Amino acid sequence: MNARPVLLQATGLLPSLERRLDENYTVHRLPPPGTERDAFLAARAGEVEALVTSAGAGASAALIDALPRLRIISSFGVGLDTLDLDAAKRRGIPVGYTPDVLNDCVADQAFALLLAIARRIPEADRYVRAGSWTAQPAKSFALGRQVSGAKLGIVGLGRIGKTIARRAGGFDMEVRYHSRRAVEGVAWPHEPSLLELARWCDFLVVITAGGAETRHLVNAEVLDALGTKGYLVNVARGTVIDEAALVRALQEKRIAGAGLDVFEREPHVPPELFALENVVLAPHIASATVQTREAMAQRVLDNLSAFYAGQPLPSQAA
Repeated sequence: MNARPVLLQATGLLPSLERRLDENYTVHRLPPPGTERDAFLAARAGEVEALVTSAGAGASAALIDALPRLRIISSFGVGLDTLDLDAAKRRGIPVGYTPDVLNDCVADQAFALLLAIARRIPEADRYVRAGSWTAQPAKSFALGRQVSGAKLGIVGLGRIGKTIARRAGGFDMEVRYHSRRAVEGVAWPHEPSLLELARWCDFLVVITAGGAETRHLVNAEVLDALGTKGYLVNVARGTVIDEAALVRALQEKRIAGAGLDVFEREPHVPPELFALENVVLAPHIASATVQTREAMAQRVLDNLSAFYAGQPLPSQAA
């Protein structure tokens, strides 16, 4: 009987996924950075064939290079900016990830944030809980912004961006998008200039990839183009937005509001945002439903199984 492949787990994962990995592989957990990790790698690195990680934990060139027998990486998540794909490519190591299965949930979260900030839902919840509705004298509640029929700009029209655009049809929204190149076969107009898209739209939803190429793509100039009646929603990566510029724009009400699921230095959120009513904050939960996380876990397993069966990975990063 052949020995089970040795797998290195770089981060905590869904319990059901961890159980299934343990059933099929010899699993080692990677210690946190420091002397314990150094000792572990010195003792065990030569045994490891497979690495399971996540979009948050990633896989650095240093870690990849420290595993001389590494043959496959399978990541729980759709983000690739923390995975050193070049280092993997140099070694001929395929990298699996979990696209498609989370498109609907991330699109749902984008609209949840959009609706929440436009219709002031969290603010209204606080208003009711504080007894302001029944206060004497009555304390009025500010008007929100209608979403149906509004103009939606999308930054990035990949799998999730297209799903968001289709959701917008249910709200009779006019949709345009910005990307480096026009996307073939879609009905929505391409706007080559992000500034022009920001000037045009009522809601700007960010769903482009993270990484060095898109760092601070949404900067102070873009926020000023969005203007005092425009709303920003980010379900991409926190690094895509110049967070300091966004804080200032919200404080000075140079944009109407923002719905944020991601931040530059997670889990740290700028404390200045906590005092503002014109921002809705979420702890990076766009894919955090039972159904989607289980589907992501299955894709991690499917990528591993396909590799060991000598078949193409169902979801392999380019």
